[in-house]
Amino acid sequence: MSWLKRIRRDTVARWIALTIILAMLISLALNGLFIQLAGVWARPPLTEIGLLEKAAAITRVIEAAPAPLRNPLAQAASENGFIVSWHPDRRDLNLPEAEDAKSDIGAHILQPMLKAPDRRIEAYEPADWTEHTENAHYALLIELADSTWLKFSAPSRSWGLDETPRYLIVILLVLISTALVALIATRRLATPLQRFAEGARRFGSDFRAPPIEPLGPQEIRQAILAFNAMQAQLQHFIRDRTQMLAAISHDLRAPLTRMRLRGEFIEDTEQQQRLFRDVDEMQAMINSALEFFRDDARLEPATQFDLAELLQTLRDDYRDQGVEIAFSGPQRLVYFGRPLGLKRVMTNLLDNAIKYGSEPAIELMPEAGEVRIMVLDRGPGIAQASLEQVFVPFFRLEGSRNKSTGGVGLGLSAARAIVLEHGGELKLRNRSQGGLEALVVLPVHPGFALQ
Repeated sequence: MSWLKRIRRDTVARWIALTIILAMLISLALNGLFIQLAGVWARPPLTEIGLLEKAAAITRVIEAAPAPLRNPLAQAASENGFIVSWHPDRRDLNLPEAEDAKSDIGAHILQPMLKAPDRRIEAYEPADWTEHTENAHYALLIELADSTWLKFSAPSRSWGLDETPRYLIVILLVLISTALVALIATRRLATPLQRFAEGARRFGSDFRAPPIEPLGPQEIRQAILAFNAMQAQLQHFIRDRTQMLAAISHDLRAPLTRMRLRGEFIEDTEQQQRLFRDVDEMQAMINSALEFFRDDARLEPATQFDLAELLQTLRDDYRDQGVEIAFSGPQRLVYFGRPLGLKRVMTNLLDNAIKYGSEPAIELMPEAGEVRIMVLDRGPGIAQASLEQVFVPFFRLEGSRNKSTGGVGLGLSAARAIVLEHGGELKLRNRSQGGLEALVVLPVHPGFALQ
């Protein structure tokens, strides 16, 4: 009983069961209809083509006429493929060899009509012509009282189907009906799943996205409700984290400011400068760490923007600083994403290319379903074992924390996090002739084709 109650509800199991049952019923209905049309109707039996009633009436008329008039009467009764002929001798007829010439038709139908119980009657259908099948037709022979014969002929329906094509069409009808029912049922199940996926993608692009409306079978509604609960918890966590980091930022900057003020009273200039450098370095580390953890760029809502123009604007900014960056790619490429986040990614990669290499360059390549951005340089590159380690927060290739030799090791971590939140990937690899290649692969989201 519990199983029946679950089936009665709007569940996935109910829809699968209904799909199978409905597909079977429609297949049987189509199969029966086809057999009726292509079987019985295509080559119906002799009793269903109207030949017997007409033959009985013509037989009574011709039998009552004298022998010289029978041929003209037979010709006059012929029409539109229905041929009547009179034959004094049965041996003149070209008929197939049949074990049973449908004598039951004469015994049960024609003999009562003619009121002649001993009358010889033979009937042939197109299937009786095993040889010379091109001449196959319906034929009815009726013996008259003077032992002469009347032959009635009607053409075979040429569009009747043989057994093999008939089976193939039945299989095709089963496949079509099953596919049709499955398509309707899967659309019923796929629509809420598609909305669920779109809502999840929307939340990945904008954490402020509204909850997803729970629609569809019970299992899908439960999954949507669980996702909405998780989304609400994440939004609450992000708000709490932002407030906490703002408080930490304020609490950490205050003692650093006091340390700098107290350093002004140190008379030893060298010790004073060392203290100021330590304070500045601590301030930079705190700012970088807070920026990484807070990362307002990740909370930026996704929108359409010109990715090619963004890269060219960055190129112009570096040119104003005296750094020339080569650019290769289309002049216009509209993409759906977070422009501030991607600008931060490209700025970080370009800064590294300029700081640790030479000949910086950008290549933009739109492809099917994705966009590839390559930041290239000529320099020492990175050891193969460290190509993934550099994405670990606070990891640096050099051991010092001196600002003159690099940052605090958070730039690449933040860049990869932003790219991953776009659904893409960020990889580093050494170039064959020296230098480093940073490859950013961004997916094109459904419904937002590249322009």
